[in-house]
Amino acid sequence: MRIIRIMEGDAQVLAALTEENQVYPLPDSDFMTLVRRADREGCSVLEAVTRHIAGAAPAEKDFGSLALAAPIDAPEVWAAGVTYLRSKEARNYEATGGRLDASTFYDKVYDAERPELFMKSTAARTVGPGGELCLRSDSSWQVPEPELALVLDSGGGIIGYTIGNDMSCRDIEGENPLYLPQAKVWRQSCSIGPAIRLADTLSDPYNLTITCRIFRDGEKVVEESASTGQLKRKLDELVAYLAKDNVLFDGTVLLTGTCIVPPNQFTLAPGDRIEIDITGIGTLTNTAVSA
Repeated sequence: MRIIRIMEGDAQVLAALTEENQVYPLPDSDFMTLVRRADREGCSVLEAVTRHIAGAAPAEKDFGSLALAAPIDAPEVWAAGVTYLRSKEARNYEATGGRLDASTFYDKVYDAERPELFMKSTAARTVGPGGELCLRSDSSWQVPEPELALVLDSGGGIIGYTIGNDMSCRDIEGENPLYLPQAKVWRQSCSIGPAIRLADTLSDPYNLTITCRIFRDGEKVVEESASTGQLKRKLDELVAYLAKDNVLFDGTVLLTGTCIVPPNQFTLAPGDRIEIDITGIGTLTNTAVSA
């Protein structure tokens, strides 16, 4: 079971999306309101949704024709770095000017007990399905970073999974790691969606396929796939470090790192269409535009 938000004029409607892609509107104003209703009713979110749609008729509109908003207005989006071997290799390449045999502090982060965590975005900087992602004007080497994203409650519980795009400027981070905030955070530099997969309905988050496709002028120029089984750290471990001596807001999103990096000679250009697909969640599509 997945939860989506549908655009209807200026309004947004929360809805359940079944495995058969049938859409059932829900009475709740947003995802966290649904979660709190389930808490009051003493049941899981899945049970609350199942009860509501039992005997109801699905919406007449086809799912593919719906205009979707981000499934949640995340008050904060955090991200974990260097959680996959592929990410470590790419960071080393950036930091050493293209050397393939060098070791850097990224090796230390990859092997350390403490993970790398950083603030990625806020609700005002985050876009949803179909939204435009900005390319920084002071970077000449920018790529998407497809990631499994966790939706958290204020207690650090994983209540759902979605897709995140952690846009990154490889040249800025490679020049100096202290430039990480500028390499990662700017307006419209993050997208999430298209749906939230309820945690109760995903038995193994380490057995998901992530695929990234990039189209330019209608032609596919990048397509790569990888598995979340390559994740070096456990999801609960990342959440525990994020919550340590920190305040988590209901609906916080945590991006868990990327296992897909486009070829080193590739950089995004205005007009590129980015598609990120994760098993059982859906496809997040965005377009890159000049800042």
